Amino acid sequence: MQEVVVPLSEPPFVADIGVAVHGVTTLEDVFLLPDLWQLHLYGYEGAVEVGGVVHRIAPGRASLIPPGTVVRYRYRGRSEHLYAHLRLDGTAERRVAQVMQDAGPNRPLITRLMRGALAAAPARAAAHLWTVLWQLTDAGPAGQEINADPVAVAAAHIEANLATSLPVAEVAKAAGVSHNHLTRLFRVRTGTTVVAYIRRRRMERARHLLTASTLSVSAVAAAVGIPDLQAFNKVCRRELGESPRAVRRSFTAP
Repeated sequence: MQEVVVPLSEPPFVADIGVAVHGVTTLEDVFLLPDLWQLHLYGYEGAVEVGGVVHRIAPGRASLIPPGTVVRYRYRGRSEHLYAHLRLDGTAERRVAQVMQDAGPNRPLITRLMRGALAAAPARAAAHLWTVLWQLTDAGPAGQEINADPVAVAAAHIEANLATSLPVAEVAKAAGVSHNHLTRLFRVRTGTTVVAYIRRRRMERARHLLTASTLSVSAVAAAVGIPDLQAFNKVCRRELGESPRAVRRSFTAP
């Protein structure tokens, strides 16, 4: 069994995602991505050699391949799979995954998440794929159904709803656990509370919108769920160290 250690402290950076079709002009391809992980969900029969180890490809199987690994695919004809190329960082949370595994009863969920990520905004796509990674790293024996990771589901819900009020009870309901249980899980997994995580994600998105867009400060405030400008200014000064306009000026100044 070939295994890899997967960093899961933060949602992944999604470099590319799509539906790939191979085996039409050639029955063999070689890939090497120096800095990116490769996530695939297969819909065909074939074989893949990962770092010298050969794995069978079959519909419903998924692979997770680390950066800098030579990957050689062998096809039997037209072959289609869902893929994502990801950058994974962080050392606080690391999980072990099989390089190749059967998605089993979780195949519909993983398919839905990966296809949903295709049309989603970057932050939401990252949240979808983060949930997929938790599914694959939580996998038990082949064919054994696994439950969605509550922290990953909660994070996906948070990413998709940062513009709303996001009470913790609502996030816990979306994750399928109690308020207290989600609070405990977040403390163990991230070292912080759900409220603190939401506040950090709001401010990270606010910083991005202030420095990478021409949205007005009021529009940025609304986009991160703090429509009251006075409250937004106060949170920015506390979390980012300066006012929203100062954040924008410091980035654009020569």
